[in-house]
Amino acid sequence: MEKERIKGIILTILGAACWGISGSVGQYLFTVQNMDSRWLVPIRLGIAGVILILYSLVRYGKEVLLPWRSVKSSIIMLAYGLLGVSCCQFFYFLTIELSTAAIGTILQDLAPIFILIITCINRRRFPKSMEILSIILAMVGVFFLTTHGNLSSMSISSRALLAGVASGLCVAVYNLLAPKLNFVPVIVIQGWSFLMGGIFGSFTLRIWEYGYVPNIYGMLGIAIVVIVGNVLAFTLYISGVQKIGPNKAILYSFAEPITAAIISTTVLGSQFKLYDALGFLMIFVMLWMISMGGRKTEKSMRRYNA
Repeated sequence: MEKERIKGIILTILGAACWGISGSVGQYLFTVQNMDSRWLVPIRLGIAGVILILYSLVRYGKEVLLPWRSVKSSIIMLAYGLLGVSCCQFFYFLTIELSTAAIGTILQDLAPIFILIITCINRRRFPKSMEILSIILAMVGVFFLTTHGNLSSMSISSRALLAGVASGLCVAVYNLLAPKLNFVPVIVIQGWSFLMGGIFGSFTLRIWEYGYVPNIYGMLGIAIVVIVGNVLAFTLYISGVQKIGPNKAILYSFAEPITAAIISTTVLGSQFKLYDALGFLMIFVMLWMISMGGRKTEKSMRRYNA
């Protein structure tokens, strides 16, 4: 059991770190290669979707069609894939394009707060004292990240803040819907989500009108965000979650913003100030409180995570 726990922790950290690497590569593509997130995200989703669906066909065969076995499951699959996973990807990379990879990942980590609020609404109860404190900590953390302690100025644009909060809300959406698709292999669900997002985003955003042609470094960057950020990160992280549970995984997933912050600061030249560190710390404490704040809170979070 101890070996499995340690293995789960390592897998979770590696998966989260892969997401951090992917976000940093995305920042490079936006700032150096002049890519547009509205062009990159549909392509990233589409390629990852094709890879996972082909893999699922080989491994699971006809089970690939399980999400579409009824009208109800089809509606849930569409909502999960488009409103949850795909919109999360779009807002996440838009946040990175408008700010940095570190800011994008930490704002996305506000998702547990949204899940907590929705849980309280569904159960018709008020948040407990520790839950209220975790919400306050998250708000203070965002305050430090966005203002650097100065109410008269914003360290990031309002568009970046809104996009980051929206990405966190979308994470909450697909976590809330995931249990309703627990009869389908997770890889299959993600494959369909990515594929739908790629197709829908391509036509909605009309990516062919951008006329962008990546060079060799741009193509390498796209390969990294697809393989490392979608396929590899997802496989490692979910494998870890299956061994240690989603609530403990919340803590170790903090490797994502830490990795993104280190790469953004040391390689991409982004500034990381004291107030950024304070903001990260506040949100990390919020995650710790939500995941360790008592047996009932843990059960409530487990119900809405996947």
